[in-house]
Amino acid sequence: MHSLAFAFLLMLIAGPPLAAERQGPFLDALQPATPPARDTDGESATKDGAPTLPPWPKDSDLVELHLDDSSPSFRHYIDGKYISVGSDGVVRYTLVSDSQGGARNISFEGLRCTPNGELKIYAYGNNGRFERNLTEWQPIHGGRGNQVHRQLHRQILCVPLKFEPRPKKDMIRAMRTRVPQEANTGFLPD
Repeated sequence: MHSLAFAFLLMLIAGPPLAAERQGPFLDALQPATPPARDTDGESATKDGAPTLPPWPKDSDLVELHLDDSSPSFRHYIDGKYISVGSDGVVRYTLVSDSQGGARNISFEGLRCTPNGELKIYAYGNNGRFERNLTEWQPIHGGRGNQVHRQLHRQILCVPLKFEPRPKKDMIRAMRTRVPQEANTGFLPD
């Protein structure tokens, strides 16, 4: 009886590795997840793989975003001079948000044009310079506080239904033009 329990215990221990070697329709679930895309875009990356921080934005280079009433108490801008798409497909830009009360928030961000969008904030602006931020990629949720990024993903920076960045000139045009969401679905009009 004791040897039967020992044999059963060995089967339990050896079972998962044998199952991982088995071929079947759900093999993908047993494979380790593929590592996420790196945050580099070639020459503009630092030694640690983070992108090089852009220069401090000038008011003359800011392009106002015409968004669908994300927050009437804020006006949002992107530094049109330093928006870029890296070789990794990540759109990098400086976002400036001005409140009616006079406060200004500045952040250097990356956005992936995946089906639901992903966001990474590389740095925050403080006293005329950027300070690095150590965050991971986050999904863009439709919550009230994330409407700016949701609209950047769906209407301005990415091609609808292709999940790839727009050309830079099309991004700038989309920033300056308010496009109703229904007209920007990627479907041709009737």
